[in-house]
Amino acid sequence: MTNAERTTVLITGANKGLGYETARRLGEMGWKVFLGSRDEERGRVAVEKLAADGVDAVLVPLDVTSDESVAGALQIVSGHTARLDVLINNAGASGHAVHPGEATADELHAVYDANVYGPVRVTHAFLPLLQAASNPRVVMVSSGGGAFSVMLDPEQPVTKMHELAYSSSKAALNMLTVRYAQALPTIKFNAITPGETAKHTFAATDMNNHKGQLTVTEGTDVIIRMATLGPDGPTGTFEDRLGPLGW
Repeated sequence: MTNAERTTVLITGANKGLGYETARRLGEMGWKVFLGSRDEERGRVAVEKLAADGVDAVLVPLDVTSDESVAGALQIVSGHTARLDVLINNAGASGHAVHPGEATADELHAVYDANVYGPVRVTHAFLPLLQAASNPRVVMVSSGGGAFSVMLDPEQPVTKMHELAYSSSKAALNMLTVRYAQALPTIKFNAITPGETAKHTFAATDMNNHKGQLTVTEGTDVIIRMATLGPDGPTGTFEDRLGPLGW
């Protein structure tokens, strides 16, 4: 397979967790992986580990909260390819689980910078490369905590976790997904949550201190599904490992 034929993907926050596992799985399918990592050294270690397993991975130093960093990432990716088939906006921040009664705008701002403004920065910068692909896809890694259908269900454990920043930022990310999908019909935009919402389970990652009931591989099943959509696949949807979810 030539470089021109190989499917290309940029994954933000891919030096560990869901991002790394997604890179590994797509790389094993023969994709060329651009591995975005805020920490350059950790990103280099991740790329070396993937390369040892035969994955064609390129380190892309990328802090989604920095316009300058995103511009630098675009320059690196553009130096390797004239198109980007898939963008996976995975990088994010959990915040400090500050109770709503004590939360300040500063607390929300830091989380929104990564979870909302970050995907906007990256998506905007890479739109020309996406539009150059024949079947471009964008996967937004969201959360069941950003869904009103989940947060209004008292049986869901996340409703007992009182905070403002993370859940509201993921709700905003869900709306971004819908608005992008409506405005840019030639690109598939879909949001996912790495869990099984109906079963009240989620993937074990650093963000939840590895307390999730699903493996990181199971958590990436829905990411892989959306990243590998064919030309007739859906856009503007929100899904978990078991299927579509209510917004």
